Amino acid sequence: MADEAKAKGNAAFSAGNFTDAINHFTEAINLAPTNHVLYSNRSAAYASLGKYSDALSDAQKTVDLKPDWAKGYSRLGAAHSGLHHYDDAVYAYKKGLEIDPNNEGLKSGLADAQSAQARSRGPAAPPSPFGDAFSGPEMWTKLTADANTRGYLQQPDFVNMMKDIQKNPSNLNLYLKDQRVMQALGVLLGVKLSTRMPEEDDEMPEASTERKRPAETEHVKEEKHPEPEPEPEPMEVPEEEKEIKEKKAKAQKEKEAGNAAYKKKDFETAIQHYTKAIELDDGDISFITNRAAVYLEMGKYEECIKDCDTAVERGRELRSDYKMIARALTRKGTALAKLAKSSKDFEVAIEVFQKALTEHRNPDTLKKLNEAEKAKKELEQQEYFSPQIADEEREKGNQFFKEMKYPEAVKHYTESIKRNPNDPKAYSNRAACYTKLAALPEGLKDAEKCIELDPTFVKGYTRKGAVQFFMKEYEKALKTYQEGLKLDPQNQELLDGVKRCVEQINKASRGDLTPEELKERQAKGMQDPEIQNILTDPVMRQVLSDFQENPKAAQDHMKNPLVMDKIQKLINAGIVQVR
Repeated sequence: MADEAKAKGNAAFSAGNFTDAINHFTEAINLAPTNHVLYSNRSAAYASLGKYSDALSDAQKTVDLKPDWAKGYSRLGAAHSGLHHYDDAVYAYKKGLEIDPNNEGLKSGLADAQSAQARSRGPAAPPSPFGDAFSGPEMWTKLTADANTRGYLQQPDFVNMMKDIQKNPSNLNLYLKDQRVMQALGVLLGVKLSTRMPEEDDEMPEASTERKRPAETEHVKEEKHPEPEPEPEPMEVPEEEKEIKEKKAKAQKEKEAGNAAYKKKDFETAIQHYTKAIELDDGDISFITNRAAVYLEMGKYEECIKDCDTAVERGRELRSDYKMIARALTRKGTALAKLAKSSKDFEVAIEVFQKALTEHRNPDTLKKLNEAEKAKKELEQQEYFSPQIADEEREKGNQFFKEMKYPEAVKHYTESIKRNPNDPKAYSNRAACYTKLAALPEGLKDAEKCIELDPTFVKGYTRKGAVQFFMKEYEKALKTYQEGLKLDPQNQELLDGVKRCVEQINKASRGDLTPEELKERQAKGMQDPEIQNILTDPVMRQVLSDFQENPKAAQDHMKNPLVMDKIQKLINAGIVQVR
């Protein structure tokens, strides 16, 4: 399967077997030709062997398959740099940074490419005795490819020294006493260098101040061609260093085996492999976060949280990638959310998700944060729910309403709704309070919520109709009262409401409105979307024109009930007047 071939390729790459890695990635690509990660991995393997043309081809394929994946542009930039296409490399790195502006790898690659670009375009600088040995990503590729220097790249002090030398090759003299730097120099120059450096206690022969005798001088002149010294033996890697490298390679293999077991849902086996990887190499927190992910899947949330805490603590010590820290925090937050039984429990999970987002703003983490906040709010409502207290608060509100202390009544009705959000009576009573306080939009909202909760609750229709009437939306109020009468045909309050609405509507039809009333009604009507649609309808515009200029056509229009219904709406809104 493609995943198995990919896992083998990753293991071979980690062990420095780049040719084997290419073969495994090629096998995986044949099985999954649209998987962009496979082309990216093979591009890295080609680059490690110095085959930059092949690396470029695979990097371009990666970008074609996944144009929104920043890492693809990192591969593309590295391949172009290896081919000395510095303009293209700069463009690729910048393109990647548009997708992921905080990607340190892209930033570093861009800086190297721009530096190389400047050198290639600028005036000739004094030649470095080491050529371009320290320039561009090729330096890191060569050090990674060599079995003796690969392990040094895991040592922060060595990496910092090489970065300093890369920025200013003249600083090489500062680090020549470090055997690792000498060995790296040999790898970069393609020669074997002796790493034996004189210690501080070693005596250096002093130059003699005594003049040599002629015979001695002649002897020196004869020694023009001394016998070549034997080449120095390559420095042997200390056993301790070999052991560390072997452990790291084994740890990577254990991780790959754990990943394969995880994908097969064989969680116990995955745990064993990740645990072994942690024991072999405690300098890679991905082993810990991967084990935490398995614990999360198994429902062992306490173990997951413990691993995440360890990963964060260790990651801070190692100054690991902020994305790795964010991943550990996100998994901890997920475990805490799974364990949450109260709104207070969710507060801890929300805090952890927020910390993760400060490390790296990941869409998945943001989604989990929103879900936790929503769950917290729902639990708060459930914890606060109490029908008994809701009834008590509503009765207190009723008492204040009778005393015409409407703001106090609103306060108690609001508390009643919080205690029992499904009680239509509390919404109905608060709507009445809002109407008395002339807070008509709030009253209308409560009345509509009351009807939504209980469509058979007649009082809700009287509340809604009253609010609409006071808002001078007589047509809408009439419709609301009529809907209520379907439930209770003898309800006097509804009947009175209908009567008031009809009076106002007829008043407009008869033209009995005062100029101020007419102006106010027209302004309100023009804000109504339905009135706006009628006035912008080409057919209705023609109808209105016929009413003014073509009496015969107007008589034909009056036979159409749909047209007359719209005309009546315009009359009620004061837009059309009958004389």
